[in-house]
Amino acid sequence: MKVDAVFEGGGVRGIAFIGAIQAMEEENVEWERLAGTSAGAVIAALLASGYKSYEIRDQLSDIDFSKLRGRTILNRLPVVGTFLALMVHLGIYKNDYLETWLDSLLAEKGIKTFADLPEGKLKIIASDISNGQMLILPDDLGRYRMTPADLKVSTAVMMSTSLPFFFRPVIWKSKDRNKSYILDGGLLSNFPIWIFDTDNPRFPTFGFHFVKNEVNINAVIPTPIHLFKNIFKTMLQAHDLRYMNEGTIERTIQIPTGDISATDFELNEDEIDFLYKSGYTSTKEFLSKWDFEQYKIKRMQRVKNK
Repeated sequence: MKVDAVFEGGGVRGIAFIGAIQAMEEENVEWERLAGTSAGAVIAALLASGYKSYEIRDQLSDIDFSKLRGRTILNRLPVVGTFLALMVHLGIYKNDYLETWLDSLLAEKGIKTFADLPEGKLKIIASDISNGQMLILPDDLGRYRMTPADLKVSTAVMMSTSLPFFFRPVIWKSKDRNKSYILDGGLLSNFPIWIFDTDNPRFPTFGFHFVKNEVNINAVIPTPIHLFKNIFKTMLQAHDLRYMNEGTIERTIQIPTGDISATDFELNEDEIDFLYKSGYTSTKEFLSKWDFEQYKIKRMQRVKNK
């Protein structure tokens, strides 16, 4: 079965996608087109480049997740360092470790820029906060007088994963030398399930979405730093509590993530195993009930009733 797939953003919880991918592979699913935001962009890029679930899991088992939170000298200074990093760099941590790691993995599959992939194979969501626009890459490169050959896949993924305030924005210079500040695609579309929609789809589009029962924030806000943290956590976690309509739910694999948040960069083995199994079992259950023809009938009925 051929499918289009859309992976939600969710930080380190993206580990759950590996289990989901394995379950899909066991059902002989072929990835036609892929899209993702933030952590979902990482997974989408690896799949588009030809990686299998076991290869991704092997690579992630070797990664030091704490390095994803790129610390600098300023980060060693409690409170003051955080404030200075925000004032100077507009973000607390660097995000270049992910780009370097992904570069090396993609190079093993002969992939560097979007031009090395089949046209339409991969779409990455980011946010251009200089122009107040959502970016679908590589589709929107023409705005910047650029082509797919001008943008590395790893750079697009780094843009999509640059959580606001937490990571520094990516300062992107276009060919006309104008600067744009690019941040996490989740600011404008954390779960772009709509991206491959057509009136008469040839393949189903499956969404992979994280489920969290509640927003975990601090009830007491004694300082501006605590206020910032609460705003940030609410912004990230509220994505998981938003309303999903019937047409979205019935084609979406919902993956429980317990109390693990997007920025828990120091997961232990039990937490990693929990995420992996959650992705696997949720996908198996979904596929056991999926019927594409029935979905299309329901979809057409909803269109007629509008």
